[in-house]
Amino acid sequence: LLQVRSCVLSSGINAEYGGKSDDEQVIEKCHELFASHVQHAADPAAGKQIPADIRGAVYLTVRQKGEEKNYRQLMELFKQTDLHEERDRIQRILGYGPNDSLRAETLEFAMSKSVRSNDTPFVIAGVAYSGAEGREQAWTFVKNSYPVFLERYSGGFLFTRLVKETCSSFTDMDKYKDVEKFFSENKAPSAERAVKQSLESIKLRSAWL
Repeated sequence: LLQVRSCVLSSGINAEYGGKSDDEQVIEKCHELFASHVQHAADPAAGKQIPADIRGAVYLTVRQKGEEKNYRQLMELFKQTDLHEERDRIQRILGYGPNDSLRAETLEFAMSKSVRSNDTPFVIAGVAYSGAEGREQAWTFVKNSYPVFLERYSGGFLFTRLVKETCSSFTDMDKYKDVEKFFSENKAPSAERAVKQSLESIKLRSAWL
């Protein structure tokens, strides 16, 4: 387990910064740990909990495979616990995975009463972190729901975070123009600097790639 712990933590760190866990042995072990964890949640006399220090990395590695079954299991684990630490661990990685419809479901979930208002930007960020398609999906969602976000977070740190997490990682000038145009037409109280930094980031990424 110690070897798996090290590998899983590494894969989780890589994934958090845009990489993928490609080690099949690690992936297989993560699925074994997750299946046992789910079994334990249903019946404490069966299965075994994943140690807390690698649980998030295991969840993330399993979620990256994009299987709806695992997504539903994670949602059930979310509902079963009252611990915010565990809920936060789950909700932040729900947006990962290649399935477009599950990412869309996660975005709607982020705005639901099940998620604390202060946590919503981080759930949406999970979708943006999932890759190019997720980034586009999260940004479109933010644009379409912008009046709600403006009312909720205007003038605060979370508004700035939402802006940066959903639009700073684009890599082409078409998206630069899209982001620039949107914020020229829609005010961003307290997030003007974040918008400027995001545009600079897009320009740099575009030039690099």
